[in-house]
Amino acid sequence: MRDLMTQATTGDERRRGRVVAVLPVGSFEQHGEHLPLITDTVIACLIARRIADDHGLFLLPPVTISCSHEHAAMPGTVSISAPTLYAVIRDVWRSLEASGTPGLLIVNGHGGNYVLGNAVQEINVAGPRVALFPASEDRRRARVDAGLDSGADEDMHGGEFEVSLLLHGAPYLVGDGIEKDDHSAPDRPHLLTLGMNGYTGNGIIGHPSLATAAKGKAILDSLSDAARSHLALIGPGT
Repeated sequence: MRDLMTQATTGDERRRGRVVAVLPVGSFEQHGEHLPLITDTVIACLIARRIADDHGLFLLPPVTISCSHEHAAMPGTVSISAPTLYAVIRDVWRSLEASGTPGLLIVNGHGGNYVLGNAVQEINVAGPRVALFPASEDRRRARVDAGLDSGADEDMHGGEFEVSLLLHGAPYLVGDGIEKDDHSAPDRPHLLTLGMNGYTGNGIIGHPSLATAAKGKAILDSLSDAARSHLALIGPGT
């Protein structure tokens, strides 16, 4: 786990002198019986670390609890409110800007953090400073580049995409028996009303049995490349 967190010193960052920071935003929520509650945080950290390393950026520590209210009926989930998450993002960006790092790439590991989009749009009214990553197009491209067998609608939570990333970057977190946790619920018209509990009994919506470490590596390769266009907008020269 320590490889996912920055260990940079003040001197390291002074010499790096980058104008864009990378902030992983995860969650603390159920991921079935065989994946840890920190799954989304680990995934956000894996992506953020890869992007920071490849593009020489300022890596920040993760936001580990976010808006997971749709998982509240299942044990272990802890959430903060949308206004709180919004405030955290605004405060982090203001602090970065004041210290000479005006650009921020937010790597979101949890689909329920809808408020991140609002925060980014509002900050960017005065000009492009912050990007939310990966965009839906980036994820679609990564799925194709990695040769994933499941589609985005069916692979929502704890499935092929997420487990592949964990098998590549943190295989010790994938519990025995995950390959038996496949659950299909591609149509979820009332998710915001019923929550995850209305569509899955085991906490998974997707096919973790299809996941491989090779697919996880290919996903990271694709996402790091896709980050270039976002970084060009918020930090020219990165």
